[in-house]
Order: sequence, then structure tokens, then C-alpha cells
Amino acid sequence: MNFVLHGHSVSGGITIGHAHLVSSARLEVAHYEIPDASVEAEIARFDAAVSLVRGELVELSRQIPADAPAEFGAFVDLHAMILNDSSLAEVPRKLIRDERCNAEWALIRQMEGLVAQFDAIDDAYLKERKADIQQVVERVLKALLGKPGTVAPDLSGETQLIVVAHDLSPADMILFKQHRFGGFVTDVGGVTSHTAILARSLGIPAIVGLHHARQMIRENDLLIVDGLQGVLIVDPDASVLAEYQLKQSQFDLEKKKLRRLKSTPAATLDGTPIELFANIELPQDMAAVLEAGAQGVGLFRTEFLFLNRKTLPSEEEQFEAYREVARDGRQAGHHPHPGHRR
Repeated sequence: MNFVLHGHSVSGGITIGHAHLVSSARLEVAHYEIPDASVEAEIARFDAAVSLVRGELVELSRQIPADAPAEFGAFVDLHAMILNDSSLAEVPRKLIRDERCNAEWALIRQMEGLVAQFDAIDDAYLKERKADIQQVVERVLKALLGKPGTVAPDLSGETQLIVVAHDLSPADMILFKQHRFGGFVTDVGGVTSHTAILARSLGIPAIVGLHHARQMIRENDLLIVDGLQGVLIVDPDASVLAEYQLKQSQFDLEKKKLRRLKSTPAATLDGTPIELFANIELPQDMAAVLEAGAQGVGLFRTEFLFLNRKTLPSEEEQFEAYREVARDGRQAGHHPHPGHRR
């Protein structure tokens, strides 16, 4: 059945491939009462799940490919910090004991309370951080339900897979990076989510906020992800498929043409010079900035300096990060804009 879904484009480009569905444990949680005699065993079951996920995140840190964007390590470390925080590691234990509820339900209850606090924040970027809490909870729930980690797709042939999920975490994407992964679409998420930021870093066409894609799409359905317009086409007919195959070829050709123009001075038709700047998250991003021929940094998202550590960076460390960005720009003959902190 041919149909179209609309969402938020977070990474441009067009990809055509077959759907690979990823389940969400959050949508499968039951609520039941625990007998008094079983409360301590239920708490032990919760602790074991947290410990298992803690080990998963440590192992994921070791598996990060050398060519992966630097943000991968930062986001995995952030999820480890969230997992170890008492709001997730301790409060559900109290709920299990006080309300005699199952561990899954206690964890969901606590997650909903934390998410509500983030929903009350006006800043769109900070509001989106609730996704990191939900993604950590997802991993613990899968461990509790006996389905730890993310099952990597079994790939055969040369078909690119398009991952379809209710939500995806940066940790999930580390596993997918090891396979032939053409794009992804999710029911939830926004343009400032960490998963969206990683998609842009990897150059993967992606759409978020589709609402019901996971429920409506079947495994192996043919999909077209139009990351330029934020449109997902499911089971396209022959004419639509041919149209998008042409669009995909034209887009790839246009990208190659644009790369040849990166050293050409930017100006309007009447000769007015235009400065082109790039946004970065970490000092390591300067390599891509210089490769693209940008004239400087327009926005330096300095909050990312705080994500891959257990302690706050000192003033000296932050200064060194800024100096590294400025030095790399000068060595390449550029004059980086001082940037802005958001």
C-alpha cells in the first residue's frame, strides 16, 4: 500500500532502501503487583539490569570506530552518567519497595516524572534532552525484558537498510554504523536531539517526528527517505520510484559540483561578498569545516565540552578548546569567527 508520512528533516539527502524495524520496550511494559516476599528479589532484578546496561555502555565505548564522529563517545558517556544518577539508579528501587510494583513500571513512572520536568523548560534544545533519559530507560527496560542491547540487522546482498524505530539513541547508531545503513526514521524526536546531530555528522538522510511510522510500516517495505523535504514514502509505485532515483542521482551530482566550488569566493550576483560559516560541536569538527571551505565558525555549541566527562571542565580546559579551534583555522589560512555559546 502506497502512502506518505511527513516529519522533521534532520539530515539532508535522499536514500532508497528496505525497512528494518526496531522494537521499543517502552511500548510493551506491563504493570503488576509484587508480593511482599518478592520485593527484594524484584529490586535485585532491577539492579542486575542497571549493571548489565552499565557494562553494555562500557563495551560500546570500546567499539566506537576510529572514523566515527567525536560526538559518539561524548553521548555514550552522557548516557552512562544518566544511568548512574540516583534519579534513575535509586528512585525506582524505592518505588518498587513502597508501591510493590514491578521494576519495569517503577522505571517508567520515574522516567515520566523526569520527562515532565524537561517538558516544562522553554528552551527547545534543553527540552529535547528528555530524549537522552528516555533512551537510557529503553536500554534498562530491554535488559529487564530479556532483550538487552540492539539487535543488529542481518544483512545480505547490497541493499541499503532504512531503520524504522519509535526512537533511536546515539548508542544504537554506533552499532548500526558497523553495517550498511542508508538512513533512519523515527516516530519521536526533534531537530536538536543528539541522535539528529549524529545523523548530520554522519551525513545520513534522516527524518524524525513521524508519529506512527513504526506501527504502519512492515519489515522489508520499500521506503524512500527524502531528507530534503522531510517526507517518507512507503511502498512507492514504479513512477514515483523512478522519479526519486533521478532526484537521488541529481542530488549526488550536485554535491560533487559544489565540492569543486568550495575555494571560490562567495558573493551575490552584484558582487557583494558573503561570509560562509559553519556550526561545530567539538574542536575536532574543525577538520570538516576546513574541508568544506568555510570561512569560520558561526556557532560553537560549547555544551558538548561538558558531555564526555564526570566533572566539569575547568576554565583553562575550555580556553584550550577555543584556542585549538582558532589555531586550526589560522593554520589553514582562515580567520575563525569567535563563535557563540548557546
